[in-house]
Amino acid sequence: MKGVGLVLQGGGMRGVYTSGVLDFFMDKELYFPYIIAVSAGACNAIPYITKQRGFGKKICVDYIRKNKYISYKNLLTKGSIIKMDFIFNKIPNTLEPLDFKKINDYKDRFIITATNCDNGNPVYIDIDKCDNIITAIKASSSVPFLTQAVEYQSMNLLDGGIADPIPIKKAIEDKNYKNVVVLTNENGYTQKPFKMKGLANRIYPNYKELVESISACHIKYHETIDYIKELEIEKKVFVIRPSKYLKLKTFDRNTRRMEDLYRLGYSDAKEKYNKLIKWMES
Repeated sequence: MKGVGLVLQGGGMRGVYTSGVLDFFMDKELYFPYIIAVSAGACNAIPYITKQRGFGKKICVDYIRKNKYISYKNLLTKGSIIKMDFIFNKIPNTLEPLDFKKINDYKDRFIITATNCDNGNPVYIDIDKCDNIITAIKASSSVPFLTQAVEYQSMNLLDGGIADPIPIKKAIEDKNYKNVVVLTNENGYTQKPFKMKGLANRIYPNYKELVESISACHIKYHETIDYIKELEIEKKVFVIRPSKYLKLKTFDRNTRRMEDLYRLGYSDAKEKYNKLIKWMES
């Protein structure tokens, strides 16, 4: 497994697909020595490295049903569409405690991707140098316009998907000659251009580079997807993505559709497992 990385895309509630994939990996005791993840991908990576199977699905499905932690009322009253303190404080510390000892004792590499508001560039937070992993993941998951920026180590950070939506190049730079890439959108998905640059400039008047990065996000996404396709042909990446289109928006609250997408992630990983093992061993 040395030299094989795991790259996890974000996608908001579509990250429940990744939960299904990683739960299957845990059932097979398949773990990677290097993980780099963005936003919802980073959220799912934590219970994967602590081996707390089912955690990601429970947060997406059970808690949104009981607590309704996503709502536009939150955006109007709290400045965030998501109850961030509930997700990143109450759940991991009280309601569904994460195994922080396993996190602190983790010997392999885990990198969280965020975006620096000051320059619009990606920030790669290595767990070995991270003084507060929950804050780092919260920063990586903070969607512009809909959540507030998070201060971390004297930086104001937002969603890593802005600057580096699928950090495959960083994984390769870190000497992973092969990478398993888990995507949350089906093949052929098109990310639409951002058309509210004027609004972005008004909301982020002191972050011109951030606005430029947001405006170019769709270009970065499609360039990265094209690059991943090239790597697939060269057999340098193994991609797991939804095998069919299932409707689920970034901030969807439809738990039935979440359950369906979770099951698809599990079944897609199961379907590809034998090919994945052969690819890693080749």
